Order: sequence, then structure tokens, then C-alpha cells
Amino acid sequence: MNRAAWNRLIAILTEDSPQGPGTPCLAYYSPLLHGAEDFDNLHVRTGTLADAPVLYDHLEENGWSPSNLWPRDQSWILCTDYDLWATKVAGPTTLTKALLDDKELEAVRLSWAT
Repeated sequence: MNRAAWNRLIAILTEDSPQGPGTPCLAYYSPLLHGAEDFDNLHVRTGTLADAPVLYDHLEENGWSPSNLWPRDQSWILCTDYDLWATKVAGPTTLTKALLDDKELEAVRLSWAT
């Protein structure tokens, strides 16, 4: 996911989250982003949605967006994969509608079997 798409997605998540930019979130980066060298030292970063744009530039993550980002209340989840063609977001109907209606992001609805 490029930076513009990441920032737009964070903006939509912020608009749809009840606490807005203050929404407590967790971020996880897959060890595969580092050549699958360190599966013994996994960690999850914490912060708020207001902090999320800088996750794209985290020095230890070599310019990758997080593999997973979700709020503490678990109302939605974002799943990216550096070698797949898409990012998946699961969440409430209002979030799905906002993503599908957005003019800057390309979004499609997946069936539950996908």
C-alpha cells in the first residue's frame, strides 16, 4: 500500500471510529517484512489513530505499513500483506460503506467465503 492510500485509509478509519483520532489502537508488523529472521521477538505497538500516519515511516520497519492495525475495542481490523494485491478491512456497515463510496480508494466488497 502506498503512502497516499495509507493516509486516506487512516482518515476514513478515523472518521468512522467513535473516539476519532483519539481511538486507542494496536499495530503489528509481520516478521516476514524483515526476511523472516526474528519470530522469537514479536511485538505489538500501541498508540492512537492520530499516531497511525507515522507508522508508515517507522525506522525499524523499513517503510512498510503495519501488517495489522485494529482499535482496542476490536470494532474493525485492517490487514495488509506486502506481496498480495489488496488490503482487507473488516468492520461495521458504516465503515464498509465509507470505503466503498470513497473516491480516492479502490474498494470492493468480498463475500464471506473469500
